[in-house]
Amino acid sequence: MSQSHSQGLCLDSTEIQAILPHRYPFLLVDRIEELEIGKRVIGIKNVTVNEPFFQGHFPGRPIMPGVLIIEAMAQVGGVLAFKSANQSGAKLVYFMGIDKAKFRKPVLPGDRLRFVVDVLKARHPYWKMRGEAYVEDSLVCEAELMAMVTDGTTVPEAEP
Repeated sequence: MSQSHSQGLCLDSTEIQAILPHRYPFLLVDRIEELEIGKRVIGIKNVTVNEPFFQGHFPGRPIMPGVLIIEAMAQVGGVLAFKSANQSGAKLVYFMGIDKAKFRKPVLPGDRLRFVVDVLKARHPYWKMRGEAYVEDSLVCEAELMAMVTDGTTVPEAEP
């Protein structure tokens, strides 16, 4: 695992793939720049014109689908939950819910999305996080996300 300048843990794409089961074309995190166990994560997604979704969304006016911005944010949050869970046998993070999602500006080819995800509440195995997505200094998306860390055999159910 890479170490950042006093900002916590950093992860490259190989280290991210050891945590998340997602692969092309659905792995939407390129790098984790900062990870503070149990508290916060900052992740990066470089948006290129070669993304497969731009073929149909929209021809001649490529805009990253909002649902994929949320998915990328959830993947960044999933890395935080997985690394913070500190339980043996944990294999998967399930995305379980979303609240208060807002899309503020379109995300275009060439943009660099920076996700900041903070833990709001953690009660094993459930996690509630607040995520924000930025392009440069502009907030483009925000949401509250719920996730569950499991051993891969447990079927997710809503928190009681």
